[in-house]
Amino acid sequence: MDAIVKPFATSTAVVTQADRPSQTEAEEAVRTLLRWIGEDPGREGLLDTPQRVAKAYREMFSGYERDPADELGRTFEEVAGFDDMVIERDIYFHSHCEHHMVPIIGKAHIGYLPDGRVVGLSKLARVVDIFAQRLQTQEAMTAQIASTIQDVLNPRGVAVIVEAEHMCMAMRGIRKQGATTLTSTFTGVFKDGPEEQARFFTLLRAGAKA
Repeated sequence: MDAIVKPFATSTAVVTQADRPSQTEAEEAVRTLLRWIGEDPGREGLLDTPQRVAKAYREMFSGYERDPADELGRTFEEVAGFDDMVIERDIYFHSHCEHHMVPIIGKAHIGYLPDGRVVGLSKLARVVDIFAQRLQTQEAMTAQIASTIQDVLNPRGVAVIVEAEHMCMAMRGIRKQGATTLTSTFTGVFKDGPEEQARFFTLLRAGAKA
């Protein structure tokens, strides 16, 4: 398969292997940035930095090589008639802002109302990780998580809340440490029925106090 970024959810970018720079080119780009900030990439402490940065980027942005739909492919129907809300809260993640390429650090809370089948809880966390390991805006990431779960599992509804601190606000610009951003997306009965939204928030708060 040539595609590194698969069209999915709200992302339509596709990068082919032919368009992808080599490891050597990536390392040279890091050396260029080091020179640009006034550093000497030839000094002892920076000799291996380009290789380390390229390796770190491959790990931190591995979400481009993974399809979140694949993580939700295996479901379970033997749930003893369970058809009520499933919530996974406090899914911690690290992402990077697509505007400045600096970290976004936060957590996601996911709830869904199954329609005859459920998915392993670790799979929800993996979906968060895949989208987090791409350049992101928090708004887009929240919508991508919700739409992926809705499209693949086809539950009666999905609720996603993401709260995060953006280092582009803490490290530069306005430099406001500790400020957090909260985003939410609701589908199905969570979007159409305010009582289900309210129940979701109530259960989240109950879990936080437990």
